[in-house]
Amino acid sequence: MNLWKSVVRKKNYLIWLVALVVFGVALKMTLFAPTKVTVVTVERRDLTEQVYGNGTVEAKVVVGVSSKITGRIVELYADQGDRVKRGQLLAKLENDDFRHQEQQAEAGLSRSAAILRVELANLQKARTNLVLAEKNAVRFKSLYAENLVSTLEAEQYDTACQVAREEVARSEAAVEAIKMEQQVGRAGVGFARSKVADTVIYAPQDGIIITRDLEKGATVSPGASIFTLADPRTVWVKANVDESKLRGVTVGKKAMITLRSSQGEPLSGQVARLGRQSDRVTEELEVDVAFNVPLENFRLGEQSDVYIVSDSKKKVPSLPSDTIITKGTKRGVWVIKDSRLTFKEITPGIEDRRSLTEIVSGLDAGDRVAAASPANLAKFKEGMKVRAAQ
Repeated sequence: MNLWKSVVRKKNYLIWLVALVVFGVALKMTLFAPTKVTVVTVERRDLTEQVYGNGTVEAKVVVGVSSKITGRIVELYADQGDRVKRGQLLAKLENDDFRHQEQQAEAGLSRSAAILRVELANLQKARTNLVLAEKNAVRFKSLYAENLVSTLEAEQYDTACQVAREEVARSEAAVEAIKMEQQVGRAGVGFARSKVADTVIYAPQDGIIITRDLEKGATVSPGASIFTLADPRTVWVKANVDESKLRGVTVGKKAMITLRSSQGEPLSGQVARLGRQSDRVTEELEVDVAFNVPLENFRLGEQSDVYIVSDSKKKVPSLPSDTIITKGTKRGVWVIKDSRLTFKEITPGIEDRRSLTEIVSGLDAGDRVAAASPANLAKFKEGMKVRAAQ
């Protein structure tokens, strides 16, 4: 009986011992096991650095089509979304009053022309009379010198000659006055015709009607917009770019534009203009990016994403960007040597959108770099033991 109890005790002891060993092995392989990391090495790749900007579709040239005069709209010949050509008729205003003013001015000009003809005839008559009066004055002066006529008769003809000269001067002045009146009349006719012309509104340039702001029957005042017209050739994206990312962004740089309405269809473009004043709150600068091919269908104000190519390099050493960390003022990576971590400072270069960063210096050929989640990278320490994931 005692022998049996002794065997049972030894058996229980062995079970506990095995359990402790298994538990210890499990702890070593789990809780106390070296952190598992992925190993990457420097590879040569073609990298393109792109600067991101978010903005909206806008037009550089947006024109408000308005009237020079106050009037009631009687006809509209275009609507929102229509493409129009320079000089195309867009609207008409009520013009009855201006037509009457034009007719009145034309009638006044015609009356002046008739009066001018009368005065020209009077001038011709006065000049003829003057010729006759001068001849008579000369003849009677000669007769008076020979004592053939009296002093009174000679003076009468001399006076008649003076009156004839005055009549010519009067007629000439009347003709000049009528001519000046005609100039005023022609100006009046021109003004009246311009007012009539102002009641007909044409497109000032080629473009697309963005908005129709007034309808038939509305009264328009000078400067009030009837249509808003945009030139599709000047449509671009006004993007806001972080000031810290502007290095390498210059006019002419290539860009890719993605509109919210066509997320999977990036459009090519280029930087057309850089702003000169940053937003003091957001610390962003406006960068205008033009489309290489003008948009057929566009919506001003549409949200857009822009990626500007600021730099590109061929076959340069690179690593995944998430392997690079910052320690104080230094940037570097964790290199694995003999299953332990060693921090190595590096000089990074351009960063590609594919989350790849150029390694300018700091790594040797064949260096094995640890890659892990950001949470694990934050826990890494110098000399820490790790194991490579299979």
